[in-house]
Amino acid sequence: MKITDILNPDMVVADLKGATKPDVLNELAKALAAKYKEIKLGDLTAVLAERERLGSTAIGDGIAIPHGKLRGVTKIIGVFGRHAQGVDFDSLDGGPSHLFFVLVAPEDSASLHLKALARVSRLLKDGSFRSRLLAAGDSAELYSLIKEEDNRY
Repeated sequence: MKITDILNPDMVVADLKGATKPDVLNELAKALAAKYKEIKLGDLTAVLAERERLGSTAIGDGIAIPHGKLRGVTKIIGVFGRHAQGVDFDSLDGGPSHLFFVLVAPEDSASLHLKALARVSRLLKDGSFRSRLLAAGDSAELYSLIKEEDNRY
């Protein structure tokens, strides 16, 4: 599985504006709902918020991977976002989250969903790669960096 199977170039938000966890989740959910007509914004934000209630998806090192399963979705899809200032996302290490990768999977996709989470986590755990993402100029450059890193594995 490749990240580029999940992430389209137009699903990269270089400059997230939200100041809180719900704001950022809503901003990223809006991007997915605008692109994929089978997604209802309210349903997606509820699924993501419920997952966060179970435990934060911020895994440390400035990374958060909000995710959930949603009826009507036929394949795993994602949106990547970057927040320059960082947001308190209840991270395991207590630090702000800057890099967000939302994954939405079909309701019946347990193994693919877990593979996608593992792939994104592995990709973002590389410190030099995270630094390049934080320094990138715009959405196109961010996607290019993700694609380049994705092709290395």
